[in-house]
Amino acid sequence: MDRLKQLESFVSVATRGSLTAAAKAENVAPAIMGRRIDALEERLGVRLLVRTTRRITLTHEGSAFLEDCQRLLVEFANAEASVSAGGVKASGHLRITAPAGFGRRHVAPLVPRFHAMHPDVRVSLNLSDRVIDVAGEGYDCAVRVGDLPDSSLVSVRLADNRRRCVATPEFVRRYGAPRHPADLVRFACLTLSSDASQTRGWAFRLPPEPDSEGGDEVIHMRPSGPLDCTDGQVLHDWCLAGHGIAWRSNWEVEAEIDAGLLVPLLDEFAAPPNGVFAVFPQRKHLPLRVRLWLDFLKQQYGMPEYWGGRA
Repeated sequence: MDRLKQLESFVSVATRGSLTAAAKAENVAPAIMGRRIDALEERLGVRLLVRTTRRITLTHEGSAFLEDCQRLLVEFANAEASVSAGGVKASGHLRITAPAGFGRRHVAPLVPRFHAMHPDVRVSLNLSDRVIDVAGEGYDCAVRVGDLPDSSLVSVRLADNRRRCVATPEFVRRYGAPRHPADLVRFACLTLSSDASQTRGWAFRLPPEPDSEGGDEVIHMRPSGPLDCTDGQVLHDWCLAGHGIAWRSNWEVEAEIDAGLLVPLLDEFAAPPNGVFAVFPQRKHLPLRVRLWLDFLKQQYGMPEYWGGRA
């Protein structure tokens, strides 16, 4: 007997509360629905439904299994729809949010391409460095860069995010270059102000002491300087103007480094990359438009050439 049909029948019976109602919806005899449920329970070795002459109720195991089955059936339908030319088209309103700097460069240019692929989906993009309450403010998905705080949101890692210290060649000629992260206390550092989303400071990886048996240690520092700002793009502009050392993501400064406008500092102490993530509220049924958007981002960011061969 087809396993998928067993799952579909179980979900139908459980949600309708009746073999007769489920059989009528599928236009089969109630006895057929009963045999499918019997076969499923026998295969699993567990009772899923308690059937009496008056009603059908779920066992504890049945309740847990019902949620899994509903999720699997939706994912199966979505997978078929995404590859079938005559399948269900994604539609509705997709509301997404992303950090302003990353969003301008790596989310906004992709939105029209996604819409061209799925013209029945209306897309609204919010760019903000404020940490959006995704579920509370009605967003379907957020792109976030860096370490994720603990939350009830589901996260999918899309790419690595490498960070490095940079300054202009003129700044280095005038003030020198730090040789160790501890040297940063002697330099003007351009930092996000305390009310910005960056809370742990600048991360560096220190090699173990010669006699130590441990591995590399990742430390977090809070350098200071005469200038700070809540906006990362402003820090980037100040750095290019020669006002200090900034700690920026590689996607923000790689072009300027290649052009000789900025020089990397302390690369030998660079911490392991954190991530670029898509986060979204936990849902039993993820809308097709959201799943397709997630797949689209993973496909785009997963191409090495997208990042110039480097993450």
